[in-house]
Amino acid sequence: MTTAVDDFVAKGFIAVRGAVGPQIVRECVALIENELRARGVEPRDPLTWTKPVVRFACPEGPAFAAAGTSPALYEVYDQLLGPDRWIRRQGVGGQIPVRFPSTADPGDAGWHFDGSYDVGGQWWVNVQSRGRALLALFLFTDVGEGDAPTEILVGSHLDVPRLIAPFGERGVFHGDVGLQPSTFRRPSVRATGRAGDVYVCHPFLVHRATWPHLGTGPRMLAQPAIDHHHPFALRDDMPVCAVERAILQGLRQ
Repeated sequence: MTTAVDDFVAKGFIAVRGAVGPQIVRECVALIENELRARGVEPRDPLTWTKPVVRFACPEGPAFAAAGTSPALYEVYDQLLGPDRWIRRQGVGGQIPVRFPSTADPGDAGWHFDGSYDVGGQWWVNVQSRGRALLALFLFTDVGEGDAPTEILVGSHLDVPRLIAPFGERGVFHGDVGLQPSTFRRPSVRATGRAGDVYVCHPFLVHRATWPHLGTGPRMLAQPAIDHHHPFALRDDMPVCAVERAILQGLRQ
């Protein structure tokens, strides 16, 4: 796992293939489909796919509890954060954006890194990453190049710390942070894979939704935060986890 951790520090993400088993995935998809039907969208009827994306909070229940507590993911979280430093929850959490085949601009496809705590209805961020230790991307359907996969700027998490550090512990609205041109020159990869794969990402990783969706069916993804008990201390005189190592490395660049 040491090589994988070093790879995470350098690139900002790890792809955990087959993290969620096929039967659990099927049960999760059935619940996502029920949520769509409650919104007047029939998952198997393209005539009802009138919007490029539909969003809602990730459902709860036994299937999502099993997905969120995957032993393979727990092992990765322990390796990247340290045992007992992250908050375990009985579920996946976060939001599910379901993207439908469409050439329409979904309106949310810009490069960004996520905010992690609410200030007056806005999502803010600070360099200690209050409220978010990791970002996870759960693939509940197969996602190929044509299925509007999330796009990631490799190593971009190293560029963000020095941009937000001047705002101190209070932090800043993440949308007010101007990314540098050098970040956009970094190589990019798309978060493709099979249903059940999970991308475990650094909280400062720069990413975006892609479009158009040229596939044949809805693309289902969950985007939960993995929270921690305390924001990162970022002190060289204390043991640091992989996520902190990357933040400190970014501050020194």
